[in-house]
Amino acid sequence: MSTVKVSLEFPREALSALRQAPDEFAREMRVAAAVKWYEMERLSQSKAAEVAGLSRAEFLEALHRFGVTPFQVSLEELLEESSRG
Repeated sequence: MSTVKVSLEFPREALSALRQAPDEFAREMRVAAAVKWYEMERLSQSKAAEVAGLSRAEFLEALHRFGVTPFQVSLEELLEESSRG
């Protein structure tokens, strides 16, 4: 797998407010971004897990931690399916 390194600058106060070391902050930000992109349906579950640097099972745990459903089905789609059966 080919990788790209991205560098971001943050105020030191942001890291101290979150009580995280820079490497912990970077890992958490990577997971948070992957979870959000999955929630927005921009990434599949497997691709989001890859972006987060997690296994699929670990990504499902992250979704739970962030309060995001692992199902990418809208309420309307569920209602439509239930009315058919």
